[in-house]
Amino acid sequence: MERVFEALASTPRRRILAYLNAGELTAGEIAERFDFSKPALSGHLRILEQAGLIEREKRGQFVYFRLVPERLANTVFAWASELCPVAGPLKRERRKRQPAK
Repeated sequence: MERVFEALASTPRRRILAYLNAGELTAGEIAERFDFSKPALSGHLRILEQAGLIEREKRGQFVYFRLVPERLANTVFAWASELCPVAGPLKRERRKRQPAK
């Protein structure tokens, strides 16, 4: 979960996610939307990929990127449930129901 929030802490990375929300893009198409170096773009894409928020697929000479929406949704839900006032009782109930190891 920490990697996801670290990835989301950057405005350029949030913008990349917003662009990918409309559909997959090649690395070149993403680069056209930003004014930073290719190594900087590669670093942002790597962080998003390591966080599990995007995935890549090489097709011919192009690398396509797309969102992994389930990963972000699951992470945000897990984080929100930690803050939820009913989370504590639900966790205790779940622990009681789990078989002893």
